[in-house]
Amino acid sequence: MNAISGPLSGEPVEVPVTGLTCLIVEDSRVIRRISRHIVESLGMTALEAEDGVQALAACDQAMPDLILLDWNMPVMDGIEFLRALRARPDGAAPKVVFCTTEYEAGHIREAIAAGADEYVMKPFDHETLLLKLQLIGILP
Repeated sequence: MNAISGPLSGEPVEVPVTGLTCLIVEDSRVIRRISRHIVESLGMTALEAEDGVQALAACDQAMPDLILLDWNMPVMDGIEFLRALRARPDGAAPKVVFCTTEYEAGHIREAIAAGADEYVMKPFDHETLLLKLQLIGILP
């Protein structure tokens, strides 16, 4: 276990160092790199996909515990991917956090209706993502 500071209280939070897998679905190499750094600093294994088609293929190989999902991507966007994922027999298993620049209330409602567990605005930092992961039960 690694102890890190909680985003609101500053008190240490125990984070498991192994066992959880996060799929980062993002077309920007820079955002994928930043997201990977944050996820790995929390002790998770990070996998990457550049679009929804690649992400579905990754889920076919092994369903992740968590998916950080961009909205606007080529080939298959985040909403299309999420609907396809949630339609699968095992598609309800992963927690999904939309990570996007789309900030209008309608977009947030659409993401939640499609099956997102949380929504975070880009750019986000380590503490913001930590809080979202605590809210959805991925981290204590």
